[in-house]
Amino acid sequence: MTPVPLEELRRYVVARQGYATRFRRGRTDDVAEAVRRLSCVQLDSISTVERAHRLTLTSRLGGYPPGTVSRLLEEGRLVEYWAHEACLLPVEYWPLLKRRMGEHPWWGDLIRREPELADRVLGEIRERGPLGSRDFEGAGSGGMWNLKPAKRMLEALWSAGRLVIAGRRSFQRLYDLPERVLPRETLEAPAPAESEWLSELIRRAVEARGALTNFGIREHWRLKGGAGLLDPHLTALCREGAIRRVDVDDAGPPVYVPGGAELDGDVPRASVLLSPFDNLLWDRAFTERLFRFRHVIEVYKREHERVYGYYVLPFLWRDRLVGRADLKTDRREGVLRVKAFHLEPRVRRSGALEEAFERALSRLARSLGLERVEP
Repeated sequence: MTPVPLEELRRYVVARQGYATRFRRGRTDDVAEAVRRLSCVQLDSISTVERAHRLTLTSRLGGYPPGTVSRLLEEGRLVEYWAHEACLLPVEYWPLLKRRMGEHPWWGDLIRREPELADRVLGEIRERGPLGSRDFEGAGSGGMWNLKPAKRMLEALWSAGRLVIAGRRSFQRLYDLPERVLPRETLEAPAPAESEWLSELIRRAVEARGALTNFGIREHWRLKGGAGLLDPHLTALCREGAIRRVDVDDAGPPVYVPGGAELDGDVPRASVLLSPFDNLLWDRAFTERLFRFRHVIEVYKREHERVYGYYVLPFLWRDRLVGRADLKTDRREGVLRVKAFHLEPRVRRSGALEEAFERALSRLARSLGLERVEP
């Protein structure tokens, strides 16, 4: 078949993300459906502008009531588990997640090494209901790698599937027993065989993102292994018509799209500031290929090493990533502050672009419940 033009693929990928073109107000069901459509939404604790998952969701839904995600976790409609990173996922993914449940990715088999602590933590939760790490005694010196013992055990039990996240208290996880949160039929559903598991992960990633390379699918789920891990399953799914392989005219790796995808759409009307952890940006090589945009997250760098700023949101205009905005939320004043805005080297400043950027800032501020935008 004739290779698809890269710009055609780019328009399709942007349109598939479902970014809002005007301000909206989302309801609880809209939030649950947005997570389902995206397959998973990354969580991150940094709140310089807003938590990562809220930025990802508001870019598609507009404003939605604070506490909605916590309520969906408490009701067992969403689950939190490892996917691309720690993510929100639809509850029906639980059987798929069972294949990943086991040792904690950082601390190994902590449950086996400290069985008495595991029993004590489980016993406290069984007796007292959902608890956070602050509800247990003990102390660490802080940081990701030096948590107090009970906190590490809570995370180990969560990774093993013996606890689930039953909501958030000021973004701090509340842990509970799975049988008190998740539907019985979900808990009792068996984990699929590896072949079925990989095929289902491929299908859901491609449906969610619109177009992905073999590497991009593995990156979506952080699957270990080279291209050969997925090759036979990609071939089988193409044969079944669930997905199809598409060559691109830039001679880069082929992409996989849903079987019924139509790639010849109009230029999207997007004008949106993206979370640095937005799903569109997860495969950085593919982002650079599609948009000629090298995505960097500088929040983890020292100040003098940063080029664009501390917490920078890429600006998507139509089907292009045209700039980067260094933003900060002043919650006390109700202000979204614009510290800097950097256009990409090949982008010319224009009145239309400036107007689109102002609209995106205004919509973001309104979605986050802020009163105004200021320098």
